[in-house]
Amino acid sequence: MIPARFPIVLLALALSGAASAQAPAADFTAERLRAHVAFLADDLLEGREAGSRGHEIAARYVAAQFEALGLSPGAAGGWYQNVPFRLFSMTAPATLRIGERSFVHGRDLNFRQSPETGRLRLEAPAVFAGHGVEAPSLGIDDYRGLDVRGRVVVVLSGAPEGLASDVAAHLNNEKRRVAARRGAVGLIMLRSPEESRRFPYSRSTGRASEPGLAWIDTSGAPYVDSPGLRFIATADTALGEALFVGARRSFAEVHARAARGARTKGFALRHTVSVERDSESSEMSSPNVVAVLRGSDPALADEYVLLMAHLDGLGTSSRGEGDRIRNGAMDNASGVATLLEVARRMIESGERPRRSILFAAVTAEEKGLLGAQYLARNPVVDGRIVGAVNLDMPILTYDFSDVIAFGAEHSTLGQIVARAAARMNVAVLPDPLPEQGLFTRSDHYMFVREGIPAVFLMTGFANGGERRFRDFLATHYHSPTDDMAQPFDWRAATRFAELNYLIAREIADGEQAPLWNEGSFFGDRFAARSPRAPAPAGQR
Repeated sequence: MIPARFPIVLLALALSGAASAQAPAADFTAERLRAHVAFLADDLLEGREAGSRGHEIAARYVAAQFEALGLSPGAAGGWYQNVPFRLFSMTAPATLRIGERSFVHGRDLNFRQSPETGRLRLEAPAVFAGHGVEAPSLGIDDYRGLDVRGRVVVVLSGAPEGLASDVAAHLNNEKRRVAARRGAVGLIMLRSPEESRRFPYSRSTGRASEPGLAWIDTSGAPYVDSPGLRFIATADTALGEALFVGARRSFAEVHARAARGARTKGFALRHTVSVERDSESSEMSSPNVVAVLRGSDPALADEYVLLMAHLDGLGTSSRGEGDRIRNGAMDNASGVATLLEVARRMIESGERPRRSILFAAVTAEEKGLLGAQYLARNPVVDGRIVGAVNLDMPILTYDFSDVIAFGAEHSTLGQIVARAAARMNVAVLPDPLPEQGLFTRSDHYMFVREGIPAVFLMTGFANGGERRFRDFLATHYHSPTDDMAQPFDWRAATRFAELNYLIAREIADGEQAPLWNEGSFFGDRFAARSPRAPAPAGQR
C-alpha cells in the first residue's frame, strides 16, 4: 500500500487546491490537460500496471483531483471500489500435440492463461465449426448439425464477410462463450495468413508469458465467462494444416473459401488433440476510482450517466534494453486527463446537470476490460446507469476534424453525438479500421453487454489523422515510446474534452434517457425488453 502522506500526491492536492481557489475556469485549458498527462505518464509511476505501486499512486492522484473538485466519493466508504483478483500463469510453456507433432506456447501458438490451476492433461477429438459464430438473428449458426460436447472446437478467426465492424468484433469475441455453451472442452482459433503477417508471434512473445487475471466473485471463485472450456489457444497455418490432414477439406481450401466470402459447413476432424499445461495462482487487488456528481432534478437524479476512462497501463516490459517503462501517455493518461477536466467543467459550469454523473477511472482494462466488467456487475450506485461515455486513447497529435463514434448508431446517443459534433464543426465518420475490432476492445463494451447504450469516440482519419493514427499503432502503441516525447497537440486535447463534455452534458440534461434503436443488434441481444426509438432514416 502507498503511505497516506506520499509527498507527490500531497503536491498534486496542493496544486489542485490552488487552482480551485482561483476564479472558475469555464474553458478547457491545454495546461491542465498536459499537467494530468505528464503526472500519470511519469517514469515514477512505472507504467501504472494494475496491482502495482505505480497504479496505486495514480489512483490516489485521481481521487485527490475528485476531492479537490468537490465531488462525492462513489464507493461505499470512499473513493475506491477495490477489485479482488486471481493472478494465474503457466509454470512452463504449455504444449499441444497432434499425432507425433508438438506445438509449444509462445513459439507455435498462444494459449490463453487459465484460472484453472494445477496440472491439466486433456485429450479429445477435434471438430471444425467454421467461424464458430452463433447469431440466429443474422441467420448464422456455424454449429448447426454438430455435436461438440466433450470435443475440441477448431474455428477460423474473425467473422463471416458482410457484417458491420462492431457486430463482427462482438461475434469474434463471443466464440469462447458459444463453444462453452455447446459443451466443448477446448477451443483453437486459427488465424488467417494475412492476420499472421500483420501480428506475428515474434511481436507478442513477451505478452504471451504475462500472467492472466480474473476478478473474484462473492463465492470466492474467479469469474469465468466460458465455464467448462479447459483451454483456449490461437494458432497459425502450421497447426491448421496438421489438424486438417485427411479431413473433408484442407486447411488451405477452407481459408480460401472464407476469403471469398463462402460459408463452409462444419465437420469432424480426424485427429485427437492432446494438451499439457501446469499453472499456479496468487491473489491481489486493484481499485476502480469512482466519484459522483449528484443530479439537480429530483425526478432524474437516480438516473446516472457514466463517464469512464481506464487508469491502468502495461507497466514495465520484461524484454529489451534501455527504457522499458510503457508510460501509457496516449493510452490512457490522455483519457483520464479528459475525464478529470470534463468533471471540472461539470462543476464549474454553474449549473449542475439534471441527471447524476458517475465518474470512473477503472483498472485492468489492459488485462481484458476487467475493472469495467467488475463495476458493471457490481454497481456502486443505487440508481440506474442510462448511458456510458468512454474515453480511451484519443490520438492527440494533430488537429482532428472528424471522429469515429463507436456504438453511436445503435441508440439515440447517435443523435446526441451528431449534434455535439456539429456544434464544433467536427464530422462523424464510419469505422476506418474494421480489422482492429475496436468496438469490443475498450471498457464501454462491458456496459453494452449489460444492456446500457454506450459511445466511445476515436479521433478520425481526416486532416492527416490516418498517418498519425497508423504511426501510433505501429510505433508507440503498448511500447515505451508512448510517452511525453510524442508531439502532443494540446489544443486538440481541449477540443476532444469539449466534445465529450457536450455529449455527456446532453445525456445528463435530456428529457428522455438514451434508448436503443429499433433493430439494433446490441439492443436486441442485451436489452430485448427495453423500449426502443425508431431507427434513423439511413439505417432502416
